[in-house]
Amino acid sequence: MTEIGGNNPGHTIALPGRAEQTFTFAWAAGTHTGHRRAANEDSYVARSPMFAVADGMGGHSAGDLASAAVVERLDDAITGDFLPARAVERALERATDYIGLIAQDSELGVGTTVTGVVVTEHHESASFAVFNVGDSRVYNFDAERLVQITRDHSVVQDLVEAGLISRGEADEHPDANIITRAIGFNAAPSPDFWMLPIHSGQRLLICSDGLTREVSDDKIERLMKQGFSPDETVSQLIDSALDSGGRDNITAIVIDVLKVPTAA
Repeated sequence: MTEIGGNNPGHTIALPGRAEQTFTFAWAAGTHTGHRRAANEDSYVARSPMFAVADGMGGHSAGDLASAAVVERLDDAITGDFLPARAVERALERATDYIGLIAQDSELGVGTTVTGVVVTEHHESASFAVFNVGDSRVYNFDAERLVQITRDHSVVQDLVEAGLISRGEADEHPDANIITRAIGFNAAPSPDFWMLPIHSGQRLLICSDGLTREVSDDKIERLMKQGFSPDETVSQLIDSALDSGGRDNITAIVIDVLKVPTAA
């Protein structure tokens, strides 16, 4: 387990060359080993403008080192208040090279999921560039509604989209833990990206599947609606996952958008 960064109740950045155009964020992060795992193979980075969760592959050796490699390379990519999405790709390429070295003595291979957001300058404003590899998730809570932004790279997601099983059946499916894309395993990283506009009052959740397999989207939405601070919300999310069984490592980052520039 590697934790980079931490909670921040208020962080303000300005668009380059436009000091009056400011964005203010608050965030919190937390992780827990859960009730059944001997070690925590999740890692995270929560340091503006980079926020990400990596879930080392359970059952594979050195999964904790793989997740650490990813968040450390993402943290190394930080050079200012805004970063292009390409910086994420380069960081994941470097992490893949390092994981390849870790995996040399492993018969099973070594890998990790990763999902997160980076604050980027886009169309003369700021946006969240959302990225994902695997089945960890990014959610957007806006206008009292929770929406999953990322698409799971998993066998059960493919089955759901093919109409072979329902969304409700997916979590209990015997192949629920099989993912179709990861960082590592001697494969070039292939992240998906989405560009998400930033709004005042918006709230993001970045989490490993140790949360989403225990807590339904409806329950997550109710907790996000309560309006507690990011650190209180993270604690409630992790507690809910533990109360529901805590079968895996649990990691969550909550980001609140407190202020955006006033439109001219």
